[in-house]
Amino acid sequence: MTQHRARVDLRNRVGGDAVFARGSTLRATVPAGAHDHPAEGAERPEVMAFIEASNEGRLPDLIPLRIGRMIESPFAFFRGAAGLMAADLADSPANGLIAQLCGDAHAANFGLYGTPDGEIVMDINDFDETAPGPWEWDLKRLAASLVLAGREGGVTEAGCIDAAEDAVKSYRRTIRALADLPFMGSWNALPDKSVVERVRADALLDDFEKASEKARRNTSAKVAAKWTEHLDDHATGIRQRRFIEDPPILRRVDSAAADAVIDGLEGYVETLRESRRNLITRFSVADIAFRIVGTGSVGLRSYVALLLGNADEVLVLQLKQAQPSALAPFLQHDAPKHEGKRIVQGARLVQAETDILLGWTTIDGKPYTVRQFRNLKGDIDPTRLARDHLDDYGRLAGALLARAHTRSLDPRLLAGYFEGDEDLDESIGRFAVRYADRTEADHAELVAAVKSGQIAAEVG
Repeated sequence: MTQHRARVDLRNRVGGDAVFARGSTLRATVPAGAHDHPAEGAERPEVMAFIEASNEGRLPDLIPLRIGRMIESPFAFFRGAAGLMAADLADSPANGLIAQLCGDAHAANFGLYGTPDGEIVMDINDFDETAPGPWEWDLKRLAASLVLAGREGGVTEAGCIDAAEDAVKSYRRTIRALADLPFMGSWNALPDKSVVERVRADALLDDFEKASEKARRNTSAKVAAKWTEHLDDHATGIRQRRFIEDPPILRRVDSAAADAVIDGLEGYVETLRESRRNLITRFSVADIAFRIVGTGSVGLRSYVALLLGNADEVLVLQLKQAQPSALAPFLQHDAPKHEGKRIVQGARLVQAETDILLGWTTIDGKPYTVRQFRNLKGDIDPTRLARDHLDDYGRLAGALLARAHTRSLDPRLLAGYFEGDEDLDESIGRFAVRYADRTEADHAELVAAVKSGQIAAEVG
């Protein structure tokens, strides 16, 4: 269906109590217990049919590498199967409140990055699947991912369940806390180190500090020092710089491909916010390379661009092909005109602070996103956390997801829905365990298909 922008009304005030009451009425139609539902949905495809469909549009020679990464563990499979879970959730209970979703809110998609003034914050960091949709979908994906991450890390089943339930509990409590704040205060709440303390995730403080220190060292200069080399052009006397090949992960492109990417970068400048356009045009492109990224993104076209700035300054940008959201077939929205623009606008809406060079472009007729590569970025690996740390990580991720959702969904509505409701934690916790079991079975099916020769896999 076509979405029409609602007319803005700044004349009539709707009191907080009235908004809260509207949310409260939704409990009658979708009570907490409704979220304890079967793992499989009516629209679920067969696992191998899903894998085949999700490989469409990818570079054929890289598909075995994608499969190789997905069979590493059930959690790795889950990371590459956002569309499969969307099919399962398509007919699941939802109270009708719509948020701008991450779309793939698993536990490893929360990471650290730097704000424009150099502060390290933690937030959702992947928006390939972003779309408006039921807030429940993100929360259930997060809960199920915590169970899978905990199982991979050797956490007891009770510990995995605690992490999933605490993520839901933290989500509820954060929504209610934000609903009580002035609008400006809730909107500008930054997910910095203080959020760890607010959600009582003290066991994670050391993990956060270590990840922050690593993030501060993760700069374009460090990438260039590791991945590039200097070349002397004797004809011109100018010292050039280019990427060093590291196949299959990083490899050179021919001049035609490089020119196409540079054309794309020149077009991308217009998608930046006005104040950043003069900044990027002070740089010049020195080299372009193809680089494989991620798990779910393996097989998509992805480039890194090396740009030179003032004196010895370097800037590395990533250009990543944008596919339609895996959630799109299950949400009633018109297809966006540009998938890269969809991703960028979703990130700008949801993140507390976005990369100042985040934008989109088109290369050879295909949509791409553009962003700084690894600039002040870090992460906490949920599969390597002990039980008490995983529990704290669940609370942290739940709080971050709640803050992200309130950028597009009035927290007072959800706070009304959550009033006096503690059963939601256990309901979604039980679903999370059920869905983790389903994912393990799906993973086993893919592993069996690889072993039988039905589909090829490559380790790398």
